[in-house]
Amino acid sequence: MTDVTSDHEHAARLRDAVVDELVDRGEIVSKDVEAVMRKVARHAFTPEASLEDAYHTYNAVVTKRNEHGRAVSSVSAPQIQAFMLEQAEVRPGMRVLEIGSGGLNAAYLAELVGNTGEVTTVDIDPEVTERAARLLAQAGYPDVRVLLADATEGVAAHAPYDVIMVTVGSWDIPPAWIEQLTATGRLVVPLRIRGLVRSVAFQRQGNRLVSTSARICGFVSMQGAGAHEADLLLVNGTEEIVLRFDDGLPADPGQLNNAVRSPRVEISTGVLVRRMEPVDTLQLYMATVLPGFCTMSVDAGLDTGLVAPRNKGFSMACVEGANFAYITTRIAEDDAFAEFVVHAFGPGGPTLAEAIADHVRTWDREHRGGPGPRITLYPAGTPDDQIPELPGGRVIDKTHCRVTLSWSPTATAAEDRATQHHTTE
Repeated sequence: MTDVTSDHEHAARLRDAVVDELVDRGEIVSKDVEAVMRKVARHAFTPEASLEDAYHTYNAVVTKRNEHGRAVSSVSAPQIQAFMLEQAEVRPGMRVLEIGSGGLNAAYLAELVGNTGEVTTVDIDPEVTERAARLLAQAGYPDVRVLLADATEGVAAHAPYDVIMVTVGSWDIPPAWIEQLTATGRLVVPLRIRGLVRSVAFQRQGNRLVSTSARICGFVSMQGAGAHEADLLLVNGTEEIVLRFDDGLPADPGQLNNAVRSPRVEISTGVLVRRMEPVDTLQLYMATVLPGFCTMSVDAGLDTGLVAPRNKGFSMACVEGANFAYITTRIAEDDAFAEFVVHAFGPGGPTLAEAIADHVRTWDREHRGGPGPRITLYPAGTPDDQIPELPGGRVIDKTHCRVTLSWSPTATAAEDRATQHHTTE
């Protein structure tokens, strides 16, 4: 009995410490979200983890892996859950649909909607739904409706919803998710845009969705009808250098076969960032302005030094015909700053590198420190002349929707930027 009491008190201290940190960092801004994250026992939904692992601010707890060891279900990190709850703006009496079950997030939502609201959570995996239903009942939330289904069709039986919260990575937005929202409902979804995942809060406006915020995040990918795999291009025919394209390969990827046999070009951008400064908007800006945008990874075990990114696991890259380039950083002499540089290969490598460097400078001058792009979703087939964000933005065509990224210049003083202290992505 003493051990149980001790564990309970230890968990409460850890939970309060996590919430205190998230409040201090501005991830939690509302009293309602703060209250529910202090109240609900996170460790009750992560019995496979130690208390310390359960209450780690920035780590998810994996609850199921597939036969290849890849995570297919998890309880998201407190930081991710906090800002997604803030994005959702859930209020008492609301009807909420959660897509992707884990149990904990549904408990938070149940607390936020109160006795007059409804929470439905759905997942495609029977092991996941059984686990979620069992843990919710044990934690005192038997009224949460746990359903087994492929959520690409939503859950029409309990619609319309004031909020739909998706807790799995989604490449597309099925029509049902929009149709089952109320006229002013909100969709919060980890949306994959050209290989970049952002938790986007959308407000419904007729048949379109308009973003109100977007936060960098990571989630296990959606299964079932909504699953989508990126196309991989092996540069030079080996797995040393892999380019990932989220929306289809280049027209003639074989043109890159000889690119890496040319000398590597390096162009300095002159743009400096603190080593702990966020650059997630640069990623989205490059995805907007570069038609051949992709991401690059290097297999450390096969690395010959042919390419030299500082982050071997992820670099912004671009393919243009027989040329490809990527953005990396070079640490400045004082070790406090890093400079963006562009490496390029191919007969047109110098020209491509200069063009990318110019885009980095434009981001620095007009968008750095700003809120990022406005992301708007239109139904597939919407004509360009009915999308007011064009020209000036980019349309990304998916199966069910057209995603637009549009930017407004944001003037940010260099001295203000130099005081930022976050994480370089």
